[in-house]
Amino acid sequence: MPRPLPLEPGPELTVAEFARYSRQLVLPEFGIEGQRRLRAAKVLVLGAGGLGSPALLYLAAAGVGTIGIVDFDAVEESNLHRQVIHATAALGQPKVASAVAAIAGLNPGVTAVPHQTRLTAQNAADLFAGYDLVLDGTDNFPTRYLANDTCVALGIPLVWASVLGFAAQVAVFWPAGGGPQLRDLFPSPPEPGTVPNCAEAGVIGALCGQVGSLMATEAIKLLTGIGDPLLGRVLVIDALAGRWDELPLRAASPHAAPGQTPGSPPRLLDAPNPVPAGTFAPAASELPAGSEDVLLLDVREPAEFAESHLAGSLNVPLGAVLAGAEIPADRPVLVICRSGARADIAAAALTARGHDARVLRGGLLGLTSAG
Repeated sequence: MPRPLPLEPGPELTVAEFARYSRQLVLPEFGIEGQRRLRAAKVLVLGAGGLGSPALLYLAAAGVGTIGIVDFDAVEESNLHRQVIHATAALGQPKVASAVAAIAGLNPGVTAVPHQTRLTAQNAADLFAGYDLVLDGTDNFPTRYLANDTCVALGIPLVWASVLGFAAQVAVFWPAGGGPQLRDLFPSPPEPGTVPNCAEAGVIGALCGQVGSLMATEAIKLLTGIGDPLLGRVLVIDALAGRWDELPLRAASPHAAPGQTPGSPPRLLDAPNPVPAGTFAPAASELPAGSEDVLLLDVREPAEFAESHLAGSLNVPLGAVLAGAEIPADRPVLVICRSGARADIAAAALTARGHDARVLRGGLLGLTSAG
């Protein structure tokens, strides 16, 4: 059975702990009991990178008793603009070693446990089983889905986030706590190479700080039982526009990873799955360009749209869609982008808002090859 949250309080606080955490203790919603619960907590952070760095620092500063860190990389110079737990002197060191040292310097009362390994289907369940909650700060789709499926199988809450460029999403996934999981938002990963990573598309470091801090805040709320966690809601951030919006997300029932029936041993994902079955790809000759029955929604950037687009299509960039831009709801929506990857995300957001949204599988590239 999953361990219920919030946790049982740990031992009484010491004099030093009263001094260190005094600004938290005075919060009536948090108080002494909240601090004792944090000290009893065991949190696993996946990735000591852009999201994991601020999350680790704030979890440690808040007094989470045990923090596990999973990462197999070494610190590189290109990491330093956003991975703020690492110093220039740590270049070349394993990220877990650098993170453990930083946590020890920040709060010696916290136990930091390094797991210098790649997360795989073979080790995920054993790694997760010793922790109360998992934060996913990873940057690739197979690992994100593996983390989700493992947490679902074990009944552990997962604080999840994704950041790219100036856009980000944050949510809490926890079917055992009555909420949704990652597969309710995105049923399966995009095909490899269809979505750029931070090295290809870039990311603003300060946004990583915002999002990692939000992840730590959600973890603290869950562990102490205060506030309203992002359970059944996806927070969407457009840093350039300075907008924060949220999408409602309902859990599908029953919950199971692909090939797994409820109650069966978990079948954990170790490689991307095919494109979601809900998408479709009409032949170029059947595409309803200009049709009054279907809204063609192109979610590429304006410069891409100006270069070439399907006749009769409406251009609303993905960031604007995620930020809540109004899309006509009087007809079904066919979402279009270059390869289909951005369209998948936009269609999921539109479906959550009640639209009948589908994706042009393969995007405009697929039409070009078909023609």
